[in-house]
Amino acid sequence: MVTYNKAGMRLDRDYRIGEVDPRLFGSFIEHLGRAVYGGIYEPDHPEADEMGFRRDVINLVRELQTPIIRYPGGNFVSGYYWEDGVGPPEKRPRRLDLAWQTLETNAVGTNEFVTWAQKVNAEVMLAVNLGTRGPDAARHLVEYCNHPGGTYWSDLRKTHGYPKPHAIKTWCLGNEMAGPWQIGAKPAAEYGRLACETAKVMKWVDPSIELVACGSSGRGMPTFPEWEATVLEHTYEHVDYISLHTYYGNREQDTPNYLAHSLDMDDFIKTVISVCDYVKAKKRSKKTVYLSFDEWNVWYHSNEADRAIPRWSFAPPRLEDIYNMEDALLVGCMLITLLKHADRVKIACLAQLVNVIAPIMTENGGKAWRQSIFYPFQHASLFGRGQVLLPVISSPVYDCKDYSAVPYLEAAAVWQEEKKELTIFAVNRDWQGELVLETELLGFPNFHLVEHLVLEHPDLKATNTKDHPDTIVPRANGQTKVVDQRVTSVLNKLSWNVIRLRQIQEE
Repeated sequence: MVTYNKAGMRLDRDYRIGEVDPRLFGSFIEHLGRAVYGGIYEPDHPEADEMGFRRDVINLVRELQTPIIRYPGGNFVSGYYWEDGVGPPEKRPRRLDLAWQTLETNAVGTNEFVTWAQKVNAEVMLAVNLGTRGPDAARHLVEYCNHPGGTYWSDLRKTHGYPKPHAIKTWCLGNEMAGPWQIGAKPAAEYGRLACETAKVMKWVDPSIELVACGSSGRGMPTFPEWEATVLEHTYEHVDYISLHTYYGNREQDTPNYLAHSLDMDDFIKTVISVCDYVKAKKRSKKTVYLSFDEWNVWYHSNEADRAIPRWSFAPPRLEDIYNMEDALLVGCMLITLLKHADRVKIACLAQLVNVIAPIMTENGGKAWRQSIFYPFQHASLFGRGQVLLPVISSPVYDCKDYSAVPYLEAAAVWQEEKKELTIFAVNRDWQGELVLETELLGFPNFHLVEHLVLEHPDLKATNTKDHPDTIVPRANGQTKVVDQRVTSVLNKLSWNVIRLRQIQEE
């Protein structure tokens, strides 16, 4: 008889899902709300550097070790003229941004963002406008960013103070082009043709770049997954990834149902993989298209406040979700889901990075602090790189409003060969009590516990604020014992756990 306080996991060194691409821990900055202005860039702030970027924010982003950051959108990119954001700042035009009904000063553009990304040790994932523009603007931007010199656009970059190419390797072919809210939204066949022709000329300028085609704007779109199939029919041999976007909320305040949403994410990924492989088979192709989950997060807290923002404001506080403990648990479950698909999901971007549905919050002229979701994302980024193992898991389950047979245990394990470290990520969804996890290690002799990090709080609605930034913080007080090749861990109720093991090297 299965008891409701025990779970098991078997890990075999020879059975692996795949290698984690570091870009799985990417993020996103859009010209939206206070993500750029008041977030990463605030020239009058006491912490501002010589370019106007906030040093306190740079330090927090560095803590996340985010390897790639998507820019400049998002919905914003579908009406963006990239030429507005280069050259002397005093000559840049001020524009109405129709996507978010705000004023855009263009004080920060491509070159500034590339410089900022270098400061936080990240690459840039640059999106091109396929809403109001097309192949010409896209190929010119690739030439401006990546060509060494001797042409109009590359030499223009040099006159702007950037003699070396930016060497941007990952590019998005537009954003959410299936969505009627998108500037220049298109049916799948029209977008597919445009994306194909744009991809061709971009790669003719720089054959080394990788391209991401737009998938559906969410699993709930009425055209999903037909959209993916049609787009890939046109673009399959010209692109490397197709995008996925999803956000979850807890409007009904149903925690068991809310924490089960990662099952929906898992099914979303499996469906898109199936579509990619169907088109591959249909085309008799030897190429595999991978997935870029380049927007994912919790988003619902700020919806009511956003409706009150006056039109044409400059950098208003839009989409500023204040995250609580249960949000951190769901983000942890979503990170585990991404790890479990590391063989096909190669890029993922937590949307977004600063202020706008973000792990980092700032006060204009004041403090910066870590939200609750900062910690599971940081832990996954620091300790989740390597080979994801294929686990055999047994767990008690529960039923809820939208899902059945939801396991109380959500878990993944990553083996880092170079460091001889094995890390187990685990969420206990049980709202009633502890879950004892027995993990059997096969082919992993002589391991000892490095640490067992726990993120929990007795109040699921607790948050971190500028005055109380450490209400929710991880503690290295988890209960784990290692005896031979068996690891016994106590997972506290409604907790995020990182169990780090290291192999003892024989003399």
